Amino acid sequence: MLIFKQNRCIALLVGVILVCFSAISLMQPNQVAEGKIDNLQMDKLQSTSRASVINYLQEESKSSKTRGTTKVSQTNKLYSTVNLFSSTWKPEQSVEWLSKNKIKPQNTSQASIVRVKADVAQSNSAAQKATAKKSAQTVVKTVSASQKNPLTTLYFSRTELLSQEQQSKATRRYAVSEEELLLLQKIVMAEAEGEPYQGKVAVANVVLNRLRSANFPDTIYKVIYQKHQFSPVANGRLKRVKPNDDSIKAVNAALSGVKEVPDSTYFFLSLKLAQDLTVHHSQEYVKTIGNHTFYK
Repeated sequence: MLIFKQNRCIALLVGVILVCFSAISLMQPNQVAEGKIDNLQMDKLQSTSRASVINYLQEESKSSKTRGTTKVSQTNKLYSTVNLFSSTWKPEQSVEWLSKNKIKPQNTSQASIVRVKADVAQSNSAAQKATAKKSAQTVVKTVSASQKNPLTTLYFSRTELLSQEQQSKATRRYAVSEEELLLLQKIVMAEAEGEPYQGKVAVANVVLNRLRSANFPDTIYKVIYQKHQFSPVANGRLKRVKPNDDSIKAVNAALSGVKEVPDSTYFFLSLKLAQDLTVHHSQEYVKTIGNHTFYK
């Protein structure tokens, strides 16, 4: 304090430096709040202020040599004091300033709502998939059960064979006897023994389509034994065959409503073996399965 009293110019200079620092802080409050203080500018300001003080002291030291040793010693003490002050005082560099992004509150409630909605949608989707899978499994089990245990009652409309669920729309009901069931299995075996499974189902479809149609007999027995219709009846093969598993399954599938050909399909023949091609030339083509061609 004695040094500052004796050298008022130095005290004034130090005061100016402190005022400069305060003015800088007041003029740039936004940068200070956001942690954007330019470290390079602060270092430059510090080094500039320190150099100014040192230069002033050096000049004072030179001028004081002519005025006596007492003045020199006082000046040296002041010089060392300012050096100590300038070297020890530094702005805190480890302080982490808070920015707007850091202090901005996060909208956690909206994110939670979005997350909950996503979880609900995912659970609903999973529930729908589980329901669809369960329904498909139920349908498969129903068809499999009907194929193992053939339906004994058929429901017809004027244009198609109906499923059990559509029986309210039926215009005709037909009860299949055990003899007719065996006869239907045997005609499928005799006509399509070497054909693919779909071809066996299609042959059973043709017999049931004729049973429904008013242009053909009204019982399975009469449909199969109608003259000049099925070659195994004429050559006696129908009586000799024994239905295999595929033939039995194909008949049960056709009785349960599985259709490999449309309800309007009434004819089929093998173009390789048939001697009479009247059907081929007179009827409309539907599809070919294996060696059999089907017509309506």
